[in-house]
Amino acid sequence: MAMRKSEAVWQGKLKEGKGTIKLGSGSYEGAYSFESRFEAGKGTNAEELIAGAHAGCFSMALAHGLEKEGYSPQSVRTVANVHIDKVGDGFKITLIELETEAKVPDIDEEEFQSQAEAAKEGCPVSQALAATEIELKARLLS
Repeated sequence: MAMRKSEAVWQGKLKEGKGTIKLGSGSYEGAYSFESRFEAGKGTNAEELIAGAHAGCFSMALAHGLEKEGYSPQSVRTVANVHIDKVGDGFKITLIELETEAKVPDIDEEEFQSQAEAAKEGCPVSQALAATEIELKARLLS
């Protein structure tokens, strides 16, 4: 099976330092810092990258599950909100909120919600993050 990699380099102390993150595919390389992670500074951060990975994985998993059940999804859009909070002496990702909306002809609300929950449980990124609470809000578009 596939193996994916990314790399990060950090220079300096925690608050004054700076770093770069580079995806193995070469599709992204950018800066990250204490400010971009815990405040409102420019650059990316680990939680933003996790959010992107989770949103992408979930959208694909939902589309796949729907297709397996005989539906033809026209679109699936997912936003993942990853919360990081101070817990004890450190920080912890405490909650991930998945908000998805999909346009799927000929499916009823109950079946759509069932498929969305199955995607949340089956998505490989959800499974990797299972120690964190994951909430799902799924909306079927007409």
